[in-house]
Amino acid sequence: MLVIGIAGGTGSGKTTVVNKILQQLNTEGVNVLSQDNYYHDNQHLSLQEREVLNYDHPKSIDFELLMKHVRMLKNGESIEQPVYSFVTHSRTGDHVMVEPRNVLMVEGILVLTHAELLKEYDLKVFVHADSDERLIRRIRRDTQERGRDLSEVLHRYQTTLKPMHQEFIEPSKNHADLIVPNMRHNNVAIDFLTTVINNSLKKSPHEKFNQGY
Repeated sequence: MLVIGIAGGTGSGKTTVVNKILQQLNTEGVNVLSQDNYYHDNQHLSLQEREVLNYDHPKSIDFELLMKHVRMLKNGESIEQPVYSFVTHSRTGDHVMVEPRNVLMVEGILVLTHAELLKEYDLKVFVHADSDERLIRRIRRDTQERGRDLSEVLHRYQTTLKPMHQEFIEPSKNHADLIVPNMRHNNVAIDFLTTVINNSLKKSPHEKFNQGY
């Protein structure tokens, strides 16, 4: 199994990168695990308490479960991926059954910050976009899709998102094998990643990924 970690700051375009890759592939051979579904389940806290938690710190992620699931898929075992709600800031209690496939993409802002998880990747990718563009995308997403108001988004950006990006996410770029510039202007990296994945899909299930790419 080929395992690819795809990270980048909030609003950098990670999901766009993943979707563009999937558009060019036979998606029946590819799984995507989103870090967003692996936030700790904080249902023991009130909604008001959950709303003020720092969701951009590595401690907010259940890396133990994420790593367990990555390893299970690599071992040919199916997993029950949790489903997380950004409206209630907790897991919904539902699960999605994920069967092992030839390629696994793990995406999220913090997926290159965890030392043990880094060892599970064959290829590490960091998607880069400038801070102004990331803020605009974050405002658009949180107001339109997650029911936040503008003042809340800006307050969280100034007090949490920006400092956490500088402390944890931006430094994780140093672990990347490939840095992808803003995808509106650069499709070369998408073509490269698609080629790497296609080559892996053509191999037999017992062949290991050749890290000479």
